[in-house]
Amino acid sequence: MSLVPYKVYVVVAPSFGERLTTLAEGIPVWIVDTPTNSAVAYRLRKERTHNHLTGITTFQTGLSSSPEVDLVAQVDSIDLHHGPFSVDPPYSQLEVFGARLSDEIRTELSRYGFNEFEVREDGFCCSRSASTYQVY
Repeated sequence: MSLVPYKVYVVVAPSFGERLTTLAEGIPVWIVDTPTNSAVAYRLRKERTHNHLTGITTFQTGLSSSPEVDLVAQVDSIDLHHGPFSVDPPYSQLEVFGARLSDEIRTELSRYGFNEFEVREDGFCCSRSASTYQVY
């Protein structure tokens, strides 16, 4: 029996907006809180059935942050909500929109056991196996 990976979408693109509607329903989304993104997130929260593990979470950023800084700043919170202290099994994939895969991001995500990375035009995906997860 093969288990379906538990994925979390992370959107740090400030103008993602209506693209949010194209992400698979039932997969948790963490999205940067901008006027464009928040309007769509609010609408989808009203239209869709969700819970704390499948809904849309908006998060604030620093005024001069970059998408990469915003992503690194959210990893602990994402892990707290979707990691081994909250669910079993914990999430094993992140699909990131709006950030480049920098050495800093790779290093930060490797602290959480992410060891496979795939760069895409609009971001990247990363994954880990359950055996690589370490609690910090």
